[in-house]
Parts: sequence; C-alpha cells; structure tokens
Amino acid sequence: MNETVHSRRRAARGAAPVKETSRTNDPERTMANILEVAMAEFAEKGLAGARIDEIAAATQTSKRMIYYYFESKEGLYLAALEESYRRMREIESQQHLEDLPPEAALRRLVEFTFDHHVSHENYIRLVISENMNRGQFLAQSQSIQQLNVPAISAIRQLYERGVASGDFRPGLDPIDIHASISALTFFNVSNRHTFGLIFKRDLTDPAIAAQRRASITEMVVRFVRA
Repeated sequence: MNETVHSRRRAARGAAPVKETSRTNDPERTMANILEVAMAEFAEKGLAGARIDEIAAATQTSKRMIYYYFESKEGLYLAALEESYRRMREIESQQHLEDLPPEAALRRLVEFTFDHHVSHENYIRLVISENMNRGQFLAQSQSIQQLNVPAISAIRQLYERGVASGDFRPGLDPIDIHASISALTFFNVSNRHTFGLIFKRDLTDPAIAAQRRASITEMVVRFVRA
C-alpha cells in the first residue's frame, strides 16, 4: 500500500498520526520486511493461528506500526496474499515465452511453474489457506484480477501461435490450460506429505522430482499438441 495514500486515508478518518522511529524513516523497507515475515507466519499458521505480536517481534517493530501500515490483521493477510501472487507473476513474466517456438515455450512454462512451486512452499500454503477461507479475503482485493491477467495473456498468445503454426490443436481454452498446469504442479507440493506417506515415495527426492517434472510437462504438451 502506498504510504501517501495510506496517510490520506488515516487523515480522512481523523486518525492521529503515528510517531515514526528511526526504523520507520524508510517506510517502504519497513513494510517489505513486515510482509516478508507475515507471509511466512500466515503460511505456517493460517489467518486464525497467526499472531501480530510475533510478526511485530520478528520485525522489531510494533503492533501499532503494523496496524498503521495495514490497518488490521486481515489487511496484512490480504497484503501477504497479493504479494505472493505478485512475486509469482513477476518471475513468470521473465521467462520470455514469446522468444521461443510454441511447444518449447509451453514446456518452459510448465517447468517454471513446477520449479516455482517446489521452491516456494509458502506460496502454496497461503493459497491453501485462502481456499479454506473460501476466497473471502482475496475477493476484497483491488489488484488480484489485474495481477493475473499477464499469466492468461501469455498462455493465450503462445497457444494461438501454436495453433497458427499447426503445433497445437484448436478449440482449447487458455484458462483451462492454465488450470491444468496449476493443478498438476500444485498437487506435487500441497499433497507431498500425505501422498509420500501413503505411497512411500519422497516427492522431494531430486530424482523423483525430476521424473515428476518431466511427466507433468509431457502430459500438458501431449494434451495441447495437434
């Protein structure tokens, strides 16, 4: 949240200004630090279990300062969700899919998504947490829709290029392709503990992860291929 906008909101509500300490002379850095800790806290404990006191202690700030920046525990939780999605989409946009042939671009996208989820378990846990909340907080976001537009646009563009070149079969929905990629790669992290326990297979083992990565990529490519 922009500091100037936030200050204006506080002024509009008639709230008294918070006295800044030397640590808060750099509000952007302070907010980023709070968000970093909050994402881990909410991922580990969910909205109900997370404690603002613990976030404040870990960031060497105060509950009052956190509420000043994010207004409430729920406001901080929503900001953590938005930041998680923003980071995912930012890294995704750096894959330069438009520079690759359609099938190679699709393979890179699937492999990137798999690798991202494996190395960002907190992202997966936050998404699970919000699904348990039935999406009620993400529904209040003013940016989440726009954050995810580039993801669908990238898939649509590479799919349309593939159809035009004869590499991909026509009639598929880019959002459905996105959902399939997300489902396959998400499960590999979200269910790794129960699946591994039941079937005695460690999904974090590098060899098993590499095999699963290749299988998922091949599934998606074969589904789309002409």
